[in-house]
Amino acid sequence: MAETKAQGNLVFGLDIGTRSVVGTVGYREGDVFIVHAQVVAEHETRAMLDGQIHDIAQVGNTITQVKKQLEKKLGVKLTDVCIAAAGRVLETVEVSVTWDLDKETVITPEEVAGLTSMGIEKAYSSFQEKNQTDIHFYCVGNSVIRYYLNGYQIGNLENHKARSIGADMIATFLPDEVVDGLYKAVDIAGLRVVNMTLEPIAAISVAIPEMYRMLNIGLVDVGAGTSDICITKDGCIVAYGMIPCAGDFLTEKIAKNCLVDFNTAEDIKKGIETKENVKYKDIMGLPQTISRSAVLEMISEETDQMTKLVAEKFKELNGGKPVSAVFVVGGGGKIAGYTQKLSEHLGIVAERVAIRGEEVMQKIRFKEKGIKKDSLLVTPIGICLNYYEQSNNFIYVTFNDELIKIYDSGNLSVVDAAMHANFRNEGLFPRRGKALNYTVNGKVAMKRGEAGEPAKIKVNGEDADMHTPIRANDVIVVEESTAGADAKLMIGDLPEFRSMIVVRVEGRKILLPRIAMVNGEAKSEFYEIQDKDEIVISDHVTVRDVREFMDVALPEGAKVSVNNEEADDDTEVYENFSISWKAPANKAAKEEAVEEESEEEPEEEIEEPEEDEEESSVPPAKKKTEKKKQDTAAPSVSITVIVNGKSVKLEGKSSYVFVDIFDHIDFDLQSVKGRSLVTEVNGKKAEYMQPLGNGDEIHVRWEN
Repeated sequence: MAETKAQGNLVFGLDIGTRSVVGTVGYREGDVFIVHAQVVAEHETRAMLDGQIHDIAQVGNTITQVKKQLEKKLGVKLTDVCIAAAGRVLETVEVSVTWDLDKETVITPEEVAGLTSMGIEKAYSSFQEKNQTDIHFYCVGNSVIRYYLNGYQIGNLENHKARSIGADMIATFLPDEVVDGLYKAVDIAGLRVVNMTLEPIAAISVAIPEMYRMLNIGLVDVGAGTSDICITKDGCIVAYGMIPCAGDFLTEKIAKNCLVDFNTAEDIKKGIETKENVKYKDIMGLPQTISRSAVLEMISEETDQMTKLVAEKFKELNGGKPVSAVFVVGGGGKIAGYTQKLSEHLGIVAERVAIRGEEVMQKIRFKEKGIKKDSLLVTPIGICLNYYEQSNNFIYVTFNDELIKIYDSGNLSVVDAAMHANFRNEGLFPRRGKALNYTVNGKVAMKRGEAGEPAKIKVNGEDADMHTPIRANDVIVVEESTAGADAKLMIGDLPEFRSMIVVRVEGRKILLPRIAMVNGEAKSEFYEIQDKDEIVISDHVTVRDVREFMDVALPEGAKVSVNNEEADDDTEVYENFSISWKAPANKAAKEEAVEEESEEEPEEEIEEPEEDEEESSVPPAKKKTEKKKQDTAAPSVSITVIVNGKSVKLEGKSSYVFVDIFDHIDFDLQSVKGRSLVTEVNGKKAEYMQPLGNGDEIHVRWEN
C-alpha cells in the first residue's frame, strides 16, 4: 500500500450543492491552475433545499465519500478545505470609508488591509442597525468597488504616498444557519475550513477575467436550489444577489407531470440535453417515453418565470438598468431556452447572454483524462482559485458556541470577536448599579451604584481578558459582567446632616441634630433617600426645637432670650447662639411658689436675733425662704470619668450629664470626619442629657 502524503500545497475545494457535492484538488503554477483530481457525488436524499442544508448528517456523509475517493486517487491525506455558500438569504451593504493618516505615509499592504477592515466593520454596524430580525448574520464576503488616494479615485493604493486613503466597498452577509450547517457537515468529514466565499464570487474568479471587469457584466450561477448573481463594473464586483429558484424548480414540474419520483425526473431533465427521446418508468411501474420537445414545453412556463426573476434581480442590483451582458454557469442554466428567455426579460440581444464553460477555462489544466470543460466546473474550480485571491483575510473563531467570521487585520483580540458576535459592549465591563440622584439644599448630588464583577473570559480554556490576541479556530468563552447593587443612602449618611448644631443653654453646651425636610416633609436620619428627592437640611433650629430636645417645659409667662435679646418659641437659633429662659418675676407668683413649698415641706422654725424693723429691708417671709435655700443648696462635687482612654476631671457642678464632657475635652463637632458620630457610656449608646457618675467609661468618635 502506497504511503499517504500530507496535503502540502494542494488546495481542496468543495462545491456543496443542492443536488451534489463536487470535490476538486489542485494547485496554481504561475497563472495556470492544475487540477489533479475531481470527484462528484450526488446526495442520496434531498438533504439540501434551495442551497440550505436540511440533513447535516447526510450531507456530511456525502462529503466524506468525496473526500475518501479523492484521497484514494491522490494518495494524500486531505485535512483543509475551501467552501462556498449559496446566497439563500443574502444581504448586501455598500459603504464608504476614509482613513486619515497621522502623516504622509507610503501605503503598504498593511494599510490597505486596515482600510478594508474599517470598511467591513462599518458595513457590519450599518447592517445590524437595519436587521430587525432575531437571526444572526455572518459577513461572508466583501469587495472593494474603488479606492481613493487623498480624495481622488485610484486603481491601486500600494506604494503611493498619502495622508488619506479611502474606499467604496460592499460586504455580504448570510444567516448563521447557512454557515453553521456547512461547517458542521464539513466537520463530520474530518475537515477544517481554511477559506469560505460566496458561490458567485467563486464563479466570477473563472468566468469573468480581470480584463473584462471594467464592463458592466452580470454573472448567474444557476444551481439546483439557488440562482446566485453578481455584477461587475469599473474593474470590480459591485453587487451580489440571489433568488431561491433554480434547476430543482424545473425538476419538480417534470416529476408532477410525468408521475415519477424526484430522481427519475432529474434523469429526464438531464437526458434531453443529448437525446430527442427519454425512456422512464412512472410510479405505477409502467414504461413511458417522452420527447425533448414535450419536456421543454412542459417546463416552459417555469423557465420563463425563473429567468424573469433573475432579470428583475439584475436590474434591481444594477440601479434599475439591465447589465450589458450575462454569463451563465452551473447545470441549471444549461436547459434549452434559458439564455433566450433571460435576454428577452433583460431587454438585451440574445447573443449577449451565454453559457460560459470551456471558453473561460483556457488557463485550467486537468491531469485526469476525459474531463469535459463545461459550465458545471466553473464554480468548483473558482472555489479553489478564490483561496489564492482571498489570502485568508478572514478567520473563524467560536464565540460562546457561535461560529463567527472576522476580518484578520493582524491584531485581532477578544473584543473584536465580541463585536462581531453582537455581544453587548457593556457585558465586557463591570457595571454599576443604578445611581441615586437627589438634591441637597438646591445642589444636585448623586451617589453611584456599586461596581459589579468584570466579565470572565477564557480563550481555549485559559484565563484571558478583552485584549488577549485571538487566532483562527480559537474557542472564546465570555461570561457576561455583572451589575453591582443599586445606590442606597440614608438621610443620616449625608455630610450636611451628620454635623451637629452646637448652642449654649443657660451656659451649658448642647448638641442638636439638624432637621431634614424631604419633599416638604420632615424625615428622620433613618429615612432612605429615593431617586429625585429634594432634601433641605436646615442650618438652624428654633427655641421650640431646643426645648423639645431637652424636654424642658416653661411655665406660662416665662421669659426667653436668644443672645440676650427677647425671643419666643419660633425664634431661629443658629450655631453657637446662647439661650436662656426665666420664670415670671411678679411678686404674687413668687409668694405663691414659697407658700406651696412651705405646705409641701414644713421647715423647723429657727429663732433669729431681734432686729430693728427699720434697719431690715428683707421681709420675714423672704428671710425664711433665703434661709431655706441656703440650707438645701447642693454643694458642688467633682467626678473623674474616662474619655477615649484618658482620665477627665469634671468639677464646679453638683451633677453632670453627658454633654458636659465637651467642655473638658478637645473634640471638633463642626468638621464632619466620618459617616456618623458615635457616643457611648459604659459600652451603651449615650443620650445627650444622660447623667454621669464617677468612673464612667466614655467613648466619642467619628465612624465611617
